[in-house]
Amino acid sequence: MEKKTGTLYMINGPVVKARKTTGFMMHEVVRVGRLGLIGEIISLDGDEATIQIYEETTGLKAGEPVIGSGKLLSVALGPGLIGNVYDGIQRPLEVLRSKSSDFLKRGIEVSPIDFKHEWDVNILVREGDTVKPGQIAAEIQETSSFTHRVIVPPDISGTVNNVRTSGRYTADTVIAEVNNGKKKYNLQMFQNWPVRTPRPYKERLAADEPLITGQRVIDTFFPLNKGGSACIPGGFGAGKTVLQHQFAKWSDADVIVYIGCGERGNEMTEVLEEFPELKDPRNGKPLMDRTILIANTSNMPVSAREASIYTGVTIAEYFRDMGYHVALMADSTSRWAEALREISGRLEEMPAEEGFPPYLSSRLAEFYERAGKVIALGNESVGSVSIIGAVSPPGGDFSEPVTTHTKRFTRCFWALDKALANARHYPSVNWLTSYSESIDDVKTWYSKNVNPDFFKMRDEALALLNEDDRLQQIIKLVGEDVLPDDQKLIVRAANLVKVGFLQQNSYSKVDAFSSLSKQYEMLKIMLLFYTRAKGLISSGVAVSEVLKGDIVNKLMRIKEEVPNEEMEKMKDIETEMDNFFNVLDKKYIKQKAVK
Repeated sequence: MEKKTGTLYMINGPVVKARKTTGFMMHEVVRVGRLGLIGEIISLDGDEATIQIYEETTGLKAGEPVIGSGKLLSVALGPGLIGNVYDGIQRPLEVLRSKSSDFLKRGIEVSPIDFKHEWDVNILVREGDTVKPGQIAAEIQETSSFTHRVIVPPDISGTVNNVRTSGRYTADTVIAEVNNGKKKYNLQMFQNWPVRTPRPYKERLAADEPLITGQRVIDTFFPLNKGGSACIPGGFGAGKTVLQHQFAKWSDADVIVYIGCGERGNEMTEVLEEFPELKDPRNGKPLMDRTILIANTSNMPVSAREASIYTGVTIAEYFRDMGYHVALMADSTSRWAEALREISGRLEEMPAEEGFPPYLSSRLAEFYERAGKVIALGNESVGSVSIIGAVSPPGGDFSEPVTTHTKRFTRCFWALDKALANARHYPSVNWLTSYSESIDDVKTWYSKNVNPDFFKMRDEALALLNEDDRLQQIIKLVGEDVLPDDQKLIVRAANLVKVGFLQQNSYSKVDAFSSLSKQYEMLKIMLLFYTRAKGLISSGVAVSEVLKGDIVNKLMRIKEEVPNEEMEKMKDIETEMDNFFNVLDKKYIKQKAVK
């Protein structure tokens, strides 16, 4: 097929215009200029095309050629994705580095998948079988922790012929032919999919199972379901990136897709250095054996930042279609929105709030709507994509457009508080302004798998924290000494929950991850302390007597001193607490009898 060619006539940063582009299509990938820079058509007007370029445009001149590819901006999906590090348009950074240097050259064309690598392939289809879209045709042990399921592309069905036997093959090997009576298709171990088009599924399901993160403030107070979406807004230094790292390390998803979208280089460097060293808590093997990283730092071309989240979510949907549960972290969607704003400005579009384009909300909706729990097409397995997006509102202002629009499309809102971060309270999730709309969805699961009283205790703890917030306003005015004993107890018990339960050390070997059973037992014993103490105070015992001794300190130290696998220690602490209160009971009864 003859290549379509246009001519550049206007250059405005990453946005260029070309003439003589009749025959080009929307969102077609093109090569621009002498260096063959990668671009995508975002507007067509007659024979003129507007193109956003995914590489630095310095040195580009009017009159240089624009060559069409006839293909939409797509990702290659197949074995070899796991453990890789890509840029925003799915170019493997290590391969780019090997072809140029640490300072990447422009216009380099590399394959997202290594087609020279041979895989041990177990072919599941047989000669004469009828296959349908999404059916699992083969399996590959891609890493020690992950089995890659080769699925039939969504647009292919028919009878299988010329099937290869199981063996070692490269990803582009034709393992079978599929004949639908009109056309023959070559079935390979990889497929291409346009990033802006959601992958199809058979049926969307209710997301009734939580994504366990091991973070107490999330799992107990504001849970996220598998297939749900969450927003983490917070100002600079509030701990968004570390919290997302915790989710990537500890969440019970099968596959992790981490997108560093416009992140500072030093933060992304930390991810790239730390993740290969991490051990998977499931099996002790490297965490990268089920992780994909997309690194698009703030000094990389702004257009590629805009494409990076679509690249990431398309890869996530591919693994969902295999029947896996995928957790996708986008850090941060604010910088993605800033890329939209810059490109929109160069296109001379009418701005809306704070200069963002009018279609900001619809683009955010398109992204978060791709989360979900589904029955996969063709293979009947259940998979999910959970999306956790960080937002960086300037000055921590949650009323700015990206935060307010994101709240409309996500069901969990984990508001990070700069005051908590400054007080070294991490995760700095504010328990008064955060919320989760997934609680009703996962209540049944928690009742069956943890305890029927789990959310009853959660509600009691939140009520305690809310009452403490009211009392803190009084304390600021007149001090704590004027409070009656029962209110002093509320303040101390709330502090026990805040410091002993909600505060969590992501760098601690014991406290970085907290199992659900540990979370339940911790909260139970703390609320039991409050109930017993409240009963004594109502009987006339002074609050100073109740708080005397080492029992409060022991409860504070449970998170560090009781590992997840040694829950029997919790019984010892509870027994010690009971003995403490029993002694107080007897002492008070004796004093009352003497009087």
